[in-house]
Amino acid sequence: MDERLGGFEELVLLSVASLRGSGYGVTIQEQLETETGQPISVGAVYATLDRLERKGYVQSRLGPATAERGGRRKRMYRTTAAGATALDAMRRIRGNLWSAIEAPARP
Repeated sequence: MDERLGGFEELVLLSVASLRGSGYGVTIQEQLETETGQPISVGAVYATLDRLERKGYVQSRLGPATAERGGRRKRMYRTTAAGATALDAMRRIRGNLWSAIEAPARP
């Protein structure tokens, strides 16, 4: 897959990766709000997770039912190998651009 990640897709995928399989919509939303200092719509997070799953960058599974959710199950997300590859590519691109900014100016 050679689909590029949009900025918000990258943030959601990074959050999924950092939560190591224990992330679901609300925990991802809360982490993104904490890290960005901005309000994040849980609907935007779920729409992005759905798009990332269609691209093959995340996989979801239903977790166990919990009493705190009235017996409902949470949909848990984890990064796939393709998702990790996409994040590595974005890290490399961003690193190259930051290196260009930090490099001394040429006369």
